[in-house]
This record gives sequence, C-alpha cells and structure tokens, in this order.
Amino acid sequence: MSRIAARFAELKAQGRAAFVPFITAGDPDFETSRAILEALPGAGADVIELGMPFSDPMADGPAVQASSLRALKAGATMARTMDLVRSFRQRDDKTPIVLMGYYNPIHARGGDVFVREAAAAGVDGLLIVDLPPEEDAVLLKPAMVAGLDIIRLVTPTTHDARLVKVLSGGRRGESGPGAHPQGEQPSDRCRLRDSHAGTGRADRAYRRCGGGGLRYCQHRCAKAGRRQGRDRDRSVGTMPRAGRFHSRRIQC
Repeated sequence: MSRIAARFAELKAQGRAAFVPFITAGDPDFETSRAILEALPGAGADVIELGMPFSDPMADGPAVQASSLRALKAGATMARTMDLVRSFRQRDDKTPIVLMGYYNPIHARGGDVFVREAAAAGVDGLLIVDLPPEEDAVLLKPAMVAGLDIIRLVTPTTHDARLVKVLSGGRRGESGPGAHPQGEQPSDRCRLRDSHAGTGRADRAYRRCGGGGLRYCQHRCAKAGRRQGRDRDRSVGTMPRAGRFHSRRIQC
C-alpha cells in the first residue's frame, strides 16, 4: 500500500478530513523551505503538496507565481527539489509528498528520468496541472511502474461524461478548486462526490481533495465536520503574505 493510500485509510478510520498544505520548493531559499517542510507534519499536515518552481506558472494565482519566482531567483532547480524530498525522508518516512507543477521542466528532464528520480527521492504522487488525461499517458505509464500516484484535476462544473475520462486508468486521486464559478452554489460541489456512483469505480479506490485557495474555507470545513479544522484553516490563512502557505486542501 502506498503512503497516500495508507494515510487516507487512517483518515477514514478516524472519521476526519485531510489537511494538505502547499509550499513551493526553495521558497524563499533552500534551507528555509527545508525547515518549513520538515515542520509541516508536526503542524498537522496529513499530506504535503510540494510545488516545483517554474518560470511560467500560468494556472496559478499571484501568490504561487511569486513563490516560484522567489525560489528560482534563490537558485531552485529540479535537482534541488529532489534533494529537498530526500532530506525530508531522512526524518519522516510516513507523510506522503505530492509534487505539484507543470510539465515543461519534466519534459526537459525526460519523463522516465524524472519519475525514477522522484520515486527514488521518496515522492508519492504527481499533480501536473497542464497535463490533461488525453495527454498524460507519457507520464502515467512510467509513474505507475514506479509506484507513483497521478492526481488529476476536476472542477465543480466537470460534467459526468468528462468524469469518466478523468477517472479512467490506474491508481490515482483527484483534486478540485475551492473557488466557485459565478452562479454555482457551494452545495453543488457534492456532485463531484455523488457522480462517482455512476462511474463503476469503487469509492475506496480514490482519494478526493477539494480546495486550491482559502475561499469558502468555512463551508468546506463544515462539510468536514471539524471545528478544529476550521480553526486551523484560519491560522493558515493569516500567513500567505509571508510566502509560506499558499493553499490548503481538505478531503471532500
């Protein structure tokens, strides 16, 4: 069982949602980001999203864009990101790490090489925001061989036929944004959960996380049924100006 599967099995047994913070590797510098990364499990992180710095993070907001630019200015590279994960694994062998970013630097390094390096460093999953299901076979196949989970993106407006495509293939999870499109009600997000019933997939095979920003955090945490989680969201929400935490996701 992978670290991600094991962690979500623990969460299910405990009846609670996952706290999944995001930081950018190398922001504001390598040593500081390593200290932050190593401190996250003690602060309650169940899974960690580690951003791979990229010069053109077009799908992200200004906070994450700025974090990538700071990291690159401080000398961040893909090799240093792997060093960060290896260093973390010397202290923590249980907390899952998901690398989040863009396909360009992966393509430049070579998909097979990248996947092997990531798995050897101790990475557990990949969330590549600009690699849709129609195009991710180039990474999906080597990732599955290496034992890495692929996390795909969906939105509250993803239609049922599209969900079947997103959920097709091997072991993975999915993540979705917390911001609501104009005219959508917060409760509509439950359709992402309910629509799984028509996919023919066992519910236990997927770990679903919602979030991507601090908007509507009270609603999401109310769904999670935890006052503690609501308080924790607020504490994280006070820190984005420092460039430390840019988003958080909770299990739907």
